[in-house]
Amino acid sequence: MSNKTNTTTADKESIAFIHNEGGPTLGYSLSSGAQIIEQDGLSFKNVSKDGVLKPYEDWRLPAEERAKDLAARMSVEEIAGLMLYSGHQAVPAAGGGWFAGKYGGKSYEESGANPWDLTDAQIAFLTDDHLRHVLVTTIANPETGARWNNLLQAFAEKSGLGIPANNSSDPRHGSDASSEFNIGAGTESRVSMWPETLGLAATFDPEITRKFGEVASKEYRALGLATALSPQIDIATDPRWFRFNGTFGEDSALTTDMTRAYVDGFQTSVGERELAEGWGFDSVNAMVKHWPGGGSGEGGRDAHFACGKYAVYPGNNFEEHLKPFIDGAFQLDGKTGKASAVMPYYTISFDQDNVNGENVGNAYNAYLINDLLRGQYGYDGVVCTDWMITGDETGVQDTILTGKSWGVEHLTVAERHYKLIMAGVDQFGGNNEAGPVLEAYQIGVAEHGEAYMRSRFEQSAVRLLLNMFRLGLFENPYVQPEESAKIVSSPEFIQAGYDAQLKSVVLLKNKGQVLPMKPRSKVYIPKRYLPAGRNWFGMPTPERLEHLANLAVVQTYYDTTDNPEEADFGLVFIQNPKSGIGYSQEDAEQGGNGYVPISLQYKPYTAEHAREVSIAGDPREHDVLNRSYQGKTVTTQNANDLEIVLETKEMMKGKPVIVSMLLANPAVVAEFEAEVDAIIVSFGVQDQAILDVLSGAYEPSGLLPMQMPANMRTVEEQLEDVAHDMLCHQDSEGHTYDFAFGLNWSGVIEDTRTAKYRKNR
Repeated sequence: MSNKTNTTTADKESIAFIHNEGGPTLGYSLSSGAQIIEQDGLSFKNVSKDGVLKPYEDWRLPAEERAKDLAARMSVEEIAGLMLYSGHQAVPAAGGGWFAGKYGGKSYEESGANPWDLTDAQIAFLTDDHLRHVLVTTIANPETGARWNNLLQAFAEKSGLGIPANNSSDPRHGSDASSEFNIGAGTESRVSMWPETLGLAATFDPEITRKFGEVASKEYRALGLATALSPQIDIATDPRWFRFNGTFGEDSALTTDMTRAYVDGFQTSVGERELAEGWGFDSVNAMVKHWPGGGSGEGGRDAHFACGKYAVYPGNNFEEHLKPFIDGAFQLDGKTGKASAVMPYYTISFDQDNVNGENVGNAYNAYLINDLLRGQYGYDGVVCTDWMITGDETGVQDTILTGKSWGVEHLTVAERHYKLIMAGVDQFGGNNEAGPVLEAYQIGVAEHGEAYMRSRFEQSAVRLLLNMFRLGLFENPYVQPEESAKIVSSPEFIQAGYDAQLKSVVLLKNKGQVLPMKPRSKVYIPKRYLPAGRNWFGMPTPERLEHLANLAVVQTYYDTTDNPEEADFGLVFIQNPKSGIGYSQEDAEQGGNGYVPISLQYKPYTAEHAREVSIAGDPREHDVLNRSYQGKTVTTQNANDLEIVLETKEMMKGKPVIVSMLLANPAVVAEFEAEVDAIIVSFGVQDQAILDVLSGAYEPSGLLPMQMPANMRTVEEQLEDVAHDMLCHQDSEGHTYDFAFGLNWSGVIEDTRTAKYRKNR
């Protein structure tokens, strides 16, 4: 037999690797008790530690057969643990805040622990609750991530049937960790940097998105990550939604194509890395979200907050929101066939349950999950809830730090788990404790009998285990730290990400062909002022005066000056207007209903054209039924962005003024557009990508993945569930900022992309 063994060390844990000729490499911990069985000249891991090769340990068998065999051997307690998905875990854990953890009862700083050591909570949920799905946020560096994974996997391998951990991540390839739901980005894990999802959409090129998936999956696996809680494929049909930046925009056709490319890129392994049917050691499970679409919250509000729990469909356009799922994620070009997991959103899809008439959160809705997703569309993969939906609400409308049991607030935590299970859900996001799942099991036994509930639990276990077997986690969940450091952010991957960033930048205005601006010209860049406030996570942010761009990077292209009179041109970096989440505690305390507008303009906005009576509202006595904000005024948090544009225009005395705008949402640019010479917009890129475009090193090719509204009236009058239904801004050059608009140095871009996706209006 020519199989070879080598070992590597990850702090007290020696990992052995056995190379099967013509078969998978096996990795196991020398201290876990796992054995190696030799049969027919091949090696197999005996993670059950009894010297008998069982079907689930035999890598020659189909993944589904192995999953069914293991599920049948698991106790109810073990299956309950498999149905858990952990809260957010940082490596190392923070000393305080939401991602805090203890090491031997002490903070990381006090404990003397290694950054890759397991926290007390991680040891507890692996051991006591049999949890095997772990959500990872920040990682100190690739080596630390690899070592932490190996310790976690060795610990899991020691236990019971030796089921490995399936570690996962939210998007982490953007350049800004402060962006909503992008906590792992910009950290020392040093993965390659790509545009945000909306930026990928701005390329209008699914092949770029496919390449991103291929690169990101290899970097994920090098860090020990096997599941991506992405892509976010809601069509963002309301321009005010604060999760707009995480989507592929408002167009269902573009989103569908981008979805298919993204999932294919993440899930497909090729060559020696493939195990079977496209799955293998380079594959990462894609969990598409959020079924059946979360982009139509009334008034643009978001369901992370109690004030935004309702998605509405005034345009009767529910079916279009399903297209990226049924025509994209479930109809892949690659061999894996369909996305391996689906996450429903927090929202109550108001009055869309035409079977049971329930207005409950989407994951709780048996019609949406069992009847529609699983029945009508035949989806049999994992369904995992969004995080914290089984927890109790705090009664505070404007905080993200609350349970989000919308529509079932009256049920107990165990009853909520039971309702989810019976609706067709397999897994509970953000839940570390198996107790409520076991209580739900007993509720089901009392109602349906032991045999029924055991069968129902095994059904979910098979789905969950299948996503591990197909990726080879049972053969080798371990990574080699030195190899991880080479793979993560390799020069090839860095370049691919940067090329995509360049292609995502959109040139909106170029009056008199002022761009490109000659390198080594002298530039004046004003600072922007932001008052004290709160970030999307609810944490306080200090007052600050800052440059939005890194001047050291700017100075590699241009000479900078603080004196506008000396400058050849002015360059103003701003962000789209931000006015909050659509709720004001102050308004509620003063006798109002608490609901206020969400504005896409910088100046104070009064909602004269908002609907007088809201479509949806909470019928409970202590909550608000009519959520109208008609006649109310909201002030934008970054109103100074407009002021510095206009002030720079005045100070430059006729010399060119260029605006670089970071967009997370569509924006009303009418307040300043006519006063400036050029506008470029980006969706989360490194500064040098913007400067490469400004200086002419790269010709812009990006297109708007959404409409830019002419004013706030059209924003109020558009229908939350309908795309492409706003009056768009027309600039001083006669160009309309509609979906798929963009300029290059020659003028308006007309190419195969615009021919395919641009709408005839």
